[in-house]
Amino acid sequence: MTTSRSEAARSSPKAPTLVPDRDCPLCLRLVAFREANRAREPLWHNAPVPPFGDITSRLLIVGLAPGMQGANRTGRPFTGDYAGDLLYATLLEYGFAKGSYQARPDDGLKLVDCRIANAVHCVPPQNKPLPAEINTCRQFLIANLETMPKLRAIIALGRIAHDSVLKPLKLKASQAPFGHGAVHQAGPFKLYDSYHCSRYNTNTGVLTPDMFRSVFAKVKADLD
Repeated sequence: MTTSRSEAARSSPKAPTLVPDRDCPLCLRLVAFREANRAREPLWHNAPVPPFGDITSRLLIVGLAPGMQGANRTGRPFTGDYAGDLLYATLLEYGFAKGSYQARPDDGLKLVDCRIANAVHCVPPQNKPLPAEINTCRQFLIANLETMPKLRAIIALGRIAHDSVLKPLKLKASQAPFGHGAVHQAGPFKLYDSYHCSRYNTNTGVLTPDMFRSVFAKVKADLD
């Protein structure tokens, strides 16, 4: 008995969507902001930013959302703003990246056993996504978690990223309170917390480069 192509397509499980479409319509406020940005800067990416790094990596780094001058402009997470300067320098130091970071997506930088995604894929006004937008976009974060077969470690950059990861890991906030340097066990995964590597946090001393490096040093030791 043979199976037609249409029957095979209906019986095959649909692959999860890892990133929203370029013109994703799900969050009306973000759609309006995206269209305004496209009109003002037509050469920028101005679309949902896809994850960066191999799906078979053991480490997933979860950020908040694309920065206006960073990923929203360049199309690669944490590329083009200060947060990326600190993040990629740290990844290079601990062997989670190779090459040279030059703040542009064609710089040839490669991630090693590491993938980067955001809790929200589109740039929000004032870099502040609304709770409804975070909840709506979580489906794509969940898809990334579910399709990483070797995933062992997750670094949440900031409280919003931490909170967004808790639900797919089936952790309650009371079980895993956010705190810089905290490590939470979630079945086969470990969730590592860090303050976000934003210029505001580093300028105010909330996060120092040494504090940031200590999180990656712990992850590196655990994975090795």
